[in-house]
Amino acid sequence: MRMLIIALLLSSCSPAFADGIPTDARRWQRDLTHFAQQSYGLQAPVSTLAAMIHQESRWRPNAISPAGAQGLAQFMPSTANWMPSVYPGLNRADPFDPRWSMRAMVLYTHWLHKRISAADTCEQWAFVLSAYNGGIGWIARDQKLARAAGDDPQRWFGHVERHNAGRSAANHRENRHYPAAILLTWSPLYYRAGWGPAVCAERWPA
Repeated sequence: MRMLIIALLLSSCSPAFADGIPTDARRWQRDLTHFAQQSYGLQAPVSTLAAMIHQESRWRPNAISPAGAQGLAQFMPSTANWMPSVYPGLNRADPFDPRWSMRAMVLYTHWLHKRISAADTCEQWAFVLSAYNGGIGWIARDQKLARAAGDDPQRWFGHVERHNAGRSAANHRENRHYPAAILLTWSPLYYRAGWGPAVCAERWPA
């Protein structure tokens, strides 16, 4: 029911949406798949990565957030400028270039994966998405609080997600909504539209 309501709301707001997916998304599908498979292999979770872009910008290459995040993947200028120092193949930062933005997003999630361990793939992606949205530094602090409270620091859902190591209330709400929206709402949408593998399917609403 929840997904049906969301789909109806999106389709009623703009003719650019079909089944909740912006019509312009298809033009970038092949590029996203290519970049994803370069980093994650043939079983790359393309639907989950597409869901990230959906959540970040609704596939608008010129999107700018109130906080100053830019492009399809909504990189802050400081992060965009840092990325080529870690991955020289990105050349200069260009977050308004859709291909640069998608490739940088995939590489950044891969970078986060190498630094975050979790109980399973679904939980790890939840941590990675929280870090993408709010910074990796918060993960260890939230895990420390979870451990002290008797929760499992290797699990996001129902454990680390319940703890706040010092974010503002608004930032905490946004950060906790971010993994859930991508993994549980938008990933199924793209998976069912034929975009390829996704993670956390075992948690999707029936």
